[in-house]
Amino acid sequence: MEHGEVAIRYEERGAGFPLLLIAPGGMNSTIEWWERAAFNPLEVYADDFHLIAMDQRNAGASSGPLDLEDPWGSYVGDQLALLDRLGVDRFFVLGCCIGCSYALGLIERAPGRVAAAVLEQPIGIVDDNRELFQNMWREWGQQLADRRHDLDAAAVSAFGTRMWQGEFVLNVTPDFVRSVATPLLVLPGVDQFHPGPIGREIAALAPNAELLEPWKDTPELVRAAVERVRAFLREHTPAPG
Repeated sequence: MEHGEVAIRYEERGAGFPLLLIAPGGMNSTIEWWERAAFNPLEVYADDFHLIAMDQRNAGASSGPLDLEDPWGSYVGDQLALLDRLGVDRFFVLGCCIGCSYALGLIERAPGRVAAAVLEQPIGIVDDNRELFQNMWREWGQQLADRRHDLDAAAVSAFGTRMWQGEFVLNVTPDFVRSVATPLLVLPGVDQFHPGPIGREIAALAPNAELLEPWKDTPELVRAAVERVRAFLREHTPAPG
């Protein structure tokens, strides 16, 4: 899919109500990263929903310019452009890792279109983890600059610095989350990139949020989480018409 100077690689599977999948992987969020997640929605939900997965801009086979004014918004714009191209109005979103911040960005940009969202191990800034994210985006930036001769290294640095200078989940504020009426199912993370307190804070702030934890400590808990996500999305599937 192309819009403007952006080219987005995507895949579709299954049928039913649309479910946009935004993969983990930080700045390298691609379809293949779902294979490394606790569960792969492309496998477990293909019989339940119309699945739409994508490589984010400048990850995998997707490419585009660097929006120095609104880095996070540029990705959300790509996601909405893809849905528009596919003729999708309302949809669910399941984000993992960085995908949770994108999901909240989608709710901020197009609240009437997001019927419900699942946030699997959200990223976020806590006292001792900012350097991890700095190292992550700088590694991505170096790889991007090495393969894209049209991108200036200084621009890549400015883009990454702007994108990752925020607090909380980086692209929206706690006050915004307090205002979110969209139903949320939050599965907190358990490591420094995905701090448990961030997921719990989202669930505590959002008025229509459900917290699911523990959910990934054992294979049995992961299987139960897969079923709870399926049930949650079915509960919030809009009636036809």
